[in-house]
Amino acid sequence: MGGLNSILFVPGSRADRFAKAAESGADLICIDLEDAVAPGDKDAAREAAIGSLDTLDPEGVAIRINGLKTAAGLRDLLALRDAETKPRLVFIPMVESAAEPEIASAVLGAGAPGLVPLIETVKGLRAGDGIAAAPGVAAMMFGGGDFSAELGTDLAWEPLLAARGAFVMSAAAARIPAIDVPFIALDDDIGLEAEVRRAKALGFAAKAAIHPKQVETINSVMRPTEEELAEARAALDAYAAAGGKVIRHNGKMLEAPVIRRFEAMLGMDGLGTKGKEHA
Repeated sequence: MGGLNSILFVPGSRADRFAKAAESGADLICIDLEDAVAPGDKDAAREAAIGSLDTLDPEGVAIRINGLKTAAGLRDLLALRDAETKPRLVFIPMVESAAEPEIASAVLGAGAPGLVPLIETVKGLRAGDGIAAAPGVAAMMFGGGDFSAELGTDLAWEPLLAARGAFVMSAAAARIPAIDVPFIALDDDIGLEAEVRRAKALGFAAKAAIHPKQVETINSVMRPTEEELAEARAALDAYAAAGGKVIRHNGKMLEAPVIRRFEAMLGMDGLGTKGKEHA
């Protein structure tokens, strides 16, 4: 199964951590050129991030560029366009309109990585449907930190529940995965697990991490268990044997929407598929 459930962010200014992050068990590492890098270190971080693609497996690497409304973000985009080796995904922060991923896709050109807009403002959330449907967009990420600051609330589950729900619906309408914001309380393992379970129940396909020790919990919750996979296979077999008609199976009603969920569980292509199709 090719789904990506855990994404570990690593500062672009800490090239010494790239390889260790790649060995963390995360499905993907995201080298961050934006918030994690001081203004004076942007050029060096960009060079290190792109250089890492020659030593790490690029299919396991994403790069978060700076915002497209900044000079650093434009330099990031042009450097990626010219790079011989591309990352699997490019995360774009502070996206507020469909024009931003459209521009990024056009600049990156043929063979562009999948794009992952970050929705971090009320304006961006309100434009979420159009952003999610833009050419090259492979997934979207909910940026709860900036969002909570704009609302004047804590970065906690309850104050952001309505925003998360609207965000997930935009991603679902475009049939792309939704990625949840990292859990920032590094020493609260119980809280982390609880939030990952809530995110999964709400419809998120993945959750970001900011420390390697969070990866195992995210993977264990987000990935289907062997029991869930076995249930999905048995349900699909029973539905097929019934000729695709609505049937009762193990005390549950099997019909087309339920079957589509089981099919997705067993056959996810993973993040990046839609973006590559649009490249």
